[in-house]
Amino acid sequence: MTARLKTYTLGCKVNQYETQFVREGLLRSGYEEAEPEQRADLCIVNTCTVTSEGDAKSRQIIRRMNRDNPDARIVVMGCYATRAPDEVAKLPGVEEVVTDKRELGDLLGRFGVVDIPNGISGLAGRHRAYVKVQDGCLLKCSYCIIPKVRPQMYSRSMTEILDEVRRLVDNGFKEIILTGIHLGHYGVDFCQGKPKSEWTRLSHLVEKIIAIPGDFRIRLSSIEATEVTRDLISVMKNNANRVCPHLHVCLQSGSDRILRRMKRRWTRKHIIDRCHLVRENLDQPAFSTDVIVGFPGETDEDFEQSLDACRQIGFSKIHLFPFSPRQGTPAAKMENQIEKHVKSARGKELATLEAELRGRYFKRLVGEQLQLMVEKNELGEASGTSCRYAQIRLPGSNVEESSLVNVLIANAESNCLIGTEL
Repeated sequence: MTARLKTYTLGCKVNQYETQFVREGLLRSGYEEAEPEQRADLCIVNTCTVTSEGDAKSRQIIRRMNRDNPDARIVVMGCYATRAPDEVAKLPGVEEVVTDKRELGDLLGRFGVVDIPNGISGLAGRHRAYVKVQDGCLLKCSYCIIPKVRPQMYSRSMTEILDEVRRLVDNGFKEIILTGIHLGHYGVDFCQGKPKSEWTRLSHLVEKIIAIPGDFRIRLSSIEATEVTRDLISVMKNNANRVCPHLHVCLQSGSDRILRRMKRRWTRKHIIDRCHLVRENLDQPAFSTDVIVGFPGETDEDFEQSLDACRQIGFSKIHLFPFSPRQGTPAAKMENQIEKHVKSARGKELATLEAELRGRYFKRLVGEQLQLMVEKNELGEASGTSCRYAQIRLPGSNVEESSLVNVLIANAESNCLIGTEL
């Protein structure tokens, strides 16, 4: 009888990619995807440890997998497994804990996979494909645990990435999202000891991907604003029909004092100036970001500076994170921890500003032509994400799902745009 497989992923795009890598290898070697009501013989759980809630959710999923699949072998991978392997190994049903993401090929080999994949060919249940180009982070941000669980920084070869993108495009994916733990450091490890004229960086990779034939577009995942180089901006400007004019830049705080406490490497001026440079070169680019509210020692004045930075940049989407002490990071031990009700009040104020900024940006897009990758919403309508990261609805349209279409924006609502197919 064919062995059945179940997978579950928590956390970031890199985790989603890594689960797919393992899943494809196992399916290729003879495993069969278990139906929701079927019991599996092997369960893969890919965990997250960015927050203590991530740890708790990971434990919950492992216990559920064991309860629903009592005879299954459970393999746990991901950042929580790396941070606390002994803790994970004690959970019910866990047979193996993978602590190093570079060992995924070895893991597949232990389960009988002879032909180890050199990438993925799809992404289960998704219209967009993530391509992991880089792993590891060398920064020491005082609130972040990730450099401790992914400390080895390395980039994938350009040849391997290009082969993977071609495969995904051939399999019908219309949007390729380049992702990594520190995306802006793609190629840094290739450059050591070489003159600058021989460096390989993210801008060079994007140029090579653009040259691949096919009807698809590229989107960049989260990136530090100061790593949006002039070369990268130039590539985006010169290939506006292929590279989405959207950047998710990591603000975290708009206060220089708090940025220093966070051990970030740049000032608010660096970030604001770089976003303005992008706006000068691209046509109405979209900016999204992450902001931590209530970092230890954050005063009302510090928070006002974060609001001001958001206004100056004009973010259309803000991922808001109330500060949560992460055991093992310097910020967890800092004095002047902010009370919960203060973080809540500041979070509400920031959410109000986000809605205001999004509304302004959406109004500027009325009358514009945008490229949309079509999905279906809960009402069965054609909808999806535009090149500028705005949700669009196409009432009455029967355009094919997963296709790229140009639409004229007729109206702006609070959370989406209304368009018609051109």
